[in-house]
Amino acid sequence: MRMAFGERFDVQDGYLNTASIGVPPARVADALEAAVARWRQGLSKAPDYDESTAVARRGWARMVGVDPVNVAIGASVSQLVALVAAGIPDGTRILTVTNEFTSATFPFAAQAHRGVTVTEVPQAELVSRAPEFDLVVVGVVQSADGTVADLDGLRAAGTRVLLDATQSIGWLPADLSWADWVVGSSYKWLLGPRGAAWLAIRPDAVELTRPIVANWYSGESPWDTVYGLPLRSAGDARAFDLSPVWFAQVGAAASLTWFAELDVKAVHDHCVGLANRLRAGLDLPAGDSAIVAVDDGDALAAAGFRGALRAGRTRLSFHLYNTEDEVDRVLKALR
Repeated sequence: MRMAFGERFDVQDGYLNTASIGVPPARVADALEAAVARWRQGLSKAPDYDESTAVARRGWARMVGVDPVNVAIGASVSQLVALVAAGIPDGTRILTVTNEFTSATFPFAAQAHRGVTVTEVPQAELVSRAPEFDLVVVGVVQSADGTVADLDGLRAAGTRVLLDATQSIGWLPADLSWADWVVGSSYKWLLGPRGAAWLAIRPDAVELTRPIVANWYSGESPWDTVYGLPLRSAGDARAFDLSPVWFAQVGAAASLTWFAELDVKAVHDHCVGLANRLRAGLDLPAGDSAIVAVDDGDALAAAGFRGALRAGRTRLSFHLYNTEDEVDRVLKALR
């Protein structure tokens, strides 16, 4: 057990794998346990989860910098990206970076039968090549190695942009409201359970987004759209909602409520500070990311550290529950 930013974590020492699975603070785990206890006693009612879903939607919207009415809920990044992939015109030319996380790119690649193309370029060429394409799809932070996208350059390029913020929201404060679409999940840096995700849609991008998972919950008043035609969609981004994964929304609401209480700059400085402490010890230049990819993962595993093998290297990710002592012991293990 350890305390971090005023909250208790039961995370084991040496856990440096938030970029795969975030470890919840006690309040999130407690909220989930309470929801499960009510379920197992037959005390739960479906409408009980509406408030958690709304709280999580508002919390995620705040972190992205958008109005909650422009945010749809879903269960995963790929499911939400598919709403965009289904809505873009035939022949759309998509630009992404080499080895982008496939939940962001596969939904577009699956539209090849409509003439949609997806082109990969090195990260360094993304901004300069953007004007040649109709849409840029890229992670704010790259999953494999933590590279941070040139957001200012992309914004100035003038091409439509879809950002996957899964690996950034929770440690990298940024106003992403300028992007046409922003997507993200709950279970990494936001420290919630898997099964909650969100898509922010700029009003002028709604016409390029398709409600291919239209369901009772995407109605203007969900409890009045449970049965019967015609289609009665909500008048805002809720028209693109997926019926919520209840327990995931409970956990996400608890986590995002806590994040709203934190000094986001302090969180950023802590996470990047730990990563840069590691970089300095490895004689690497300081960086702007909370993720560092290193070699010799076997030595780290033998010393009790848990990272993730990604793109042939061991990815280490530092969040608010990690410490300088852990960094120093990583350096010792690598020497």
